[in-house]
Amino acid sequence: MASLIVTGGVPLSGTARVSGAKNAALPILAASLLARSPILLYDCPQLRDVENMLSILAALGVKNERSGGTLLLDASCADAYVMPQGLSKALRSSIFMLGPLIARFGNAVCTFPGGCEIGHRPIDLHLRGLSMLGVRIKEEHGLILCDGSDLSGADIHLDYPSVGATENIMMAAVAAKGDTVIRNAAREPEIEDLAVFLRKLGCGIAGEGTSTVYIRGGMEKTDPRAVISHRVMSDRIVAGTLLCAAAMTGGEIALENARATHVASALAKLREAGCSVDTGEERIYLRGPKRLREIKLIETLPYPGFPTDLQAQFFALCTMAEGTSIIVENVFENRFKHGPELLRMGASYTQKDRTVILRGVPRLMGARVAARDLRGGAALTLAGLAAEGETVIENAELIDRGYESLENTFSALGARIRRENGDTKEEP
Repeated sequence: MASLIVTGGVPLSGTARVSGAKNAALPILAASLLARSPILLYDCPQLRDVENMLSILAALGVKNERSGGTLLLDASCADAYVMPQGLSKALRSSIFMLGPLIARFGNAVCTFPGGCEIGHRPIDLHLRGLSMLGVRIKEEHGLILCDGSDLSGADIHLDYPSVGATENIMMAAVAAKGDTVIRNAAREPEIEDLAVFLRKLGCGIAGEGTSTVYIRGGMEKTDPRAVISHRVMSDRIVAGTLLCAAAMTGGEIALENARATHVASALAKLREAGCSVDTGEERIYLRGPKRLREIKLIETLPYPGFPTDLQAQFFALCTMAEGTSIIVENVFENRFKHGPELLRMGASYTQKDRTVILRGVPRLMGARVAARDLRGGAALTLAGLAAEGETVIENAELIDRGYESLENTFSALGARIRRENGDTKEEP
């Protein structure tokens, strides 16, 4: 079990390039099953979750070669539709494989997916949407068995704008007879990136980025010898995390490969907290104040609202902000696990159900804490960067699920941070 050791009190300063987005790369990797041509994927992050997805694809017959952030994929010889149970349980995003498997083989078998324990994340929206396309679904002995041999287009209304369900339905519907409409679809930028990729595979997709997505049934034939290339969009959650780190340490940072429109809600809150923010094409600059101001209210909501994946990082920021800040978590009911750990560092807050009231303290103190989930672990790292003394963050491998060598990124910005037992770190 790896730990991050942080000696705080150093203002971060410098330029950092934001990596490709995990939440865009995973569904795109799943969609590669639909391709009969080789795929060249650029800016694919080197993360544990991504490598688990590649292992699942390899078990299904998809070949892959990696060179840094570039992946070469070949799904032409894929020959299996039963996902390995162990890997599926370790990766929440394994559920994305249902749609492409059904579209490719007419069948899919998987186990219920795993991932961070941040709350109840039912997959009923995925299964209901697929069933409306004509997929016959059975659950036996912990497995989900799907028969999609007779897919038909449908008009589907999602009860909640689920990102995963929207993407899964999109990937299955491209093989259906007739057209499909998804209403109350999720609007996240990662869905737009997936749609761009699917069009390169010969799929007819329109309306992505809005609440109504249209999918034309049937894929156009592409030249099996022509390589399809795609660059994964930048990771807006990584961008938000780095911006918070600079703000909390009173530093300044310039982010490259970062779209301001993708983190507009976070930038608004950082400005409210007293940060100076300037944006350009694929670039964001932030300078933190001497003392952060309170943020009156943060409510997590589906995009373009404030992202739940940045709630923990802003929670850490608000512990140091002068005055009283309020955070309401509307997406996941169990996403305040970082709170008790921050109390060990001197934070002050009260919680009732999904609402937290934070009273900013002049400074945090270093302590031994433990990451309970991916984003909470990142939040504790930010707190350690801003705290007096040394902070030890245990369970650092959880942070590795969403951040590519986070300690190296912060070190390059001047932070005093290292990994303990680095030899035991799982290689991506």
